[in-house]
Amino acid sequence: MQTLQVTLLNIWKNFLKHTPYLVAGFLVLILTWVITHLFSSMGHRFFNFRRVRRSLRELIIRLINITIWLGGLLLATMFWFPGLTPTTALGGLGIVSIAIGFAFQDIFANFFAGILLLWQFPFENGDFIECQGITGKVESIDIRMTQIRLTTGELVIVPNSTLFKNPVNVLTNRPHRRITITTGIAYGENISESVGVIEKAVKNCNTVESSQPIEIFPQAFGSSSIDIEVTWWTGNTPLDIRRSPGEVVTAVKESLDEAGIEIPFPYRTLTFKEPLVTELKNSRSSA
Repeated sequence: MQTLQVTLLNIWKNFLKHTPYLVAGFLVLILTWVITHLFSSMGHRFFNFRRVRRSLRELIIRLINITIWLGGLLLATMFWFPGLTPTTALGGLGIVSIAIGFAFQDIFANFFAGILLLWQFPFENGDFIECQGITGKVESIDIRMTQIRLTTGELVIVPNSTLFKNPVNVLTNRPHRRITITTGIAYGENISESVGVIEKAVKNCNTVESSQPIEIFPQAFGSSSIDIEVTWWTGNTPLDIRRSPGEVVTAVKESLDEAGIEIPFPYRTLTFKEPLVTELKNSRSSA
């Protein structure tokens, strides 16, 4: 019991002796937290003033915050363990990083993929993208994952490595997108006149971008009609891609009807090998 009491007393004395170092370490962490928050708020204001694009701004601020936290943790560790030198701490940190890298390689792959995505800025928050069957609006690009809101309303969390390794179709990379539909006129109609009627109808549509060309070409001899390809430009969102064809199809149908130009139904001509024998039967009414 006496030996146990002496041991506990020595532990308590050593703890009290080391308490200032522990307090100093925690103060360093608190100061690090304060510095990172101040830098984040000031950094956003500074980069907004310089008109730096959002993805690059977020990347720079996050990397600097990570660097500040690493420095604060290293300094706090040196306070908690007075015999620890910066060289020893960095060496131990390197060994630990290698072990963690092997254990969490997928997480680090997403981390570095997020850095490259933010640095290369292939898309920003608010863009509509398509990747691996996922189509939606980018709501947030984080270091490890990207949040995509589907056109049906669901939120999908996509690892950044998936977006980095696979082709990504940025639907809103340009302000306008091109749409092509095919219509048809009867073989007996005048093709040049029909093309003019269709072109006028498309130009009068509100969803058609007037600054971009409208292309209308007779395309092929169909089974029951002359096929005409109609191409125009509209907005870049999925809603625009759905709304504009509806307006154009309606306008073209109404214009062709007003001009008396037939949009034919499929015709079928039946040919029999032997002549058909027809009989005329007289019906007798009974009194």
